[in-house]
Amino acid sequence: MDYIENSLIKKSAKSSASNRSDKKKLNKWAILALSSIPLVMTLGNSMLIPVLPVMEDTLNISSFQSSMIITVYSIVAIVLIPIAGFLSDHVGRKKVIIPSLIIAGIGGLISGWAAWKIDNPYWIILIGRALQGIGAAGAAPIVMPLVGDMFESEEEVSSSLGVIETSNTLGKVISPILGAFLAAFVWFIPFLAFPVFCLISILLLAIFVRRGNTEYEPIPFKQFIHQIREIFRNNRRWLFAIFIIGIILMFVLFGVLFYLSETLERHYDIVNVKKGLYLAFPLGALCLTSLISGKVIKENKVLMKWITFSGLLLLSLSIVALSFSKGLWFMIFMFLLSGIGIGASLPCLDSLITEGIKKEQRGTITSIYHSMRFVVVAFGPPVMAILMKNLEGSLFYILSGIGVFSVLLTLIAIKPDPK
Repeated sequence: MDYIENSLIKKSAKSSASNRSDKKKLNKWAILALSSIPLVMTLGNSMLIPVLPVMEDTLNISSFQSSMIITVYSIVAIVLIPIAGFLSDHVGRKKVIIPSLIIAGIGGLISGWAAWKIDNPYWIILIGRALQGIGAAGAAPIVMPLVGDMFESEEEVSSSLGVIETSNTLGKVISPILGAFLAAFVWFIPFLAFPVFCLISILLLAIFVRRGNTEYEPIPFKQFIHQIREIFRNNRRWLFAIFIIGIILMFVLFGVLFYLSETLERHYDIVNVKKGLYLAFPLGALCLTSLISGKVIKENKVLMKWITFSGLLLLSLSIVALSFSKGLWFMIFMFLLSGIGIGASLPCLDSLITEGIKKEQRGTITSIYHSMRFVVVAFGPPVMAILMKNLEGSLFYILSGIGVFSVLLTLIAIKPDPK
């Protein structure tokens, strides 16, 4: 009997270990599927940046009109992201994400078809881009709360959010290179490639992400709004601090990328794919650091605070150092350090805001956070262009000062309980 009992115990232990292993593998595929969403949404916008000069010549439009092809995507997303977050809290994450990816893909098809078949396609292209913005609002920002829903362990949430931020940054790294490569065949190919990317993401999501449907009962709208107010009233100090720090990080990131892009072209005559490779240095550092940061922080919120503090301090110091020299490799190295600082901070902010909010309101709060980041993506480069034109001598002092403000904000406002 003892032999039989021991044998059954061993079989049960093996079965349990096998189930854990299978679940772990499934979770890895699920995170891969979710990571494809921010990657695809980033490609959908940033891939067009190197194509804008060709659009201006081919469509006979001004530089302002060509910039609207990028901006309309972000503006529509800014308006609709909080609505998408609210819907995801009520009907389920996947029920919002998958239709949004379909809408985004249709938008890409409309823009590509118009560019291919219509004589004066500009306004139809903008309509397609607006649809892509609608799709973007309901896709990428919902990934964060869905990750929070999928895992019970905060360590798994933090690690997964690090992968998500890495994917987002990877999109920024490869977008200019991929856009320039595809446009070399036919200038509107990037529009038509986007629906293919959306389809791949939809298939990955449908196959590997099991959860994400409604996991709780929807509550009346008035009660929901009351709960959101209570969240901001009870958590306003750390929540608003994270919102502001996230905005600052995105502004500085897009600011330094805009400056580096302009300087490479204007002072060093580095353009097109070669310029994209230079831009890949700071973005690659950001990408790798985000991945490492997400794995290191686990569920330690105190560690999240101090990694954020250290990353912001490194960012501020590297930015102010840029005021001393415009040497190419010195500049690239300082931007690489700033990428490390941003990459260390972002997964910590994502984890703090995702794990600090209850599941029922998580989609709305994280969507507001993403909406604010989209504002910076839309308007950061024009603001940076104005600063470069009028205050270039003080530019890095201004950016560094903003960074120091975020360091102090982290120190004063974010105070997680050590227990």
